[in-house]
Amino acid sequence: MSPTHFAFSSTFLLGLMGLAFHRTHLLSALLCLEAMMLSLFIAFSIWTLQLNSTNFSASPMLMLAFSACEAGAGLALLVATSRTHGSDRLQNLNLLQC
Repeated sequence: MSPTHFAFSSTFLLGLMGLAFHRTHLLSALLCLEAMMLSLFIAFSIWTLQLNSTNFSASPMLMLAFSACEAGAGLALLVATSRTHGSDRLQNLNLLQC
């Protein structure tokens, strides 16, 4: 395993562990998701450069576009829940009360 492959794998796994174990605020969950998407974007970019293929050259940009859409939707949900519930704590959110 190369050091770059290890670095991006560990970055993705740290984001995943933060998402799984640090579920107190919605903002921290969104930051963990963004860290995971950033590590995937950089890994796809390096993978495309290593292959020297033009077939996969659009995949990092497509991943970046989906990441931007995910960030926008997440921030919109953060604003909506903080306005309705007064906080972004995930313990205050209950789908049965909606």
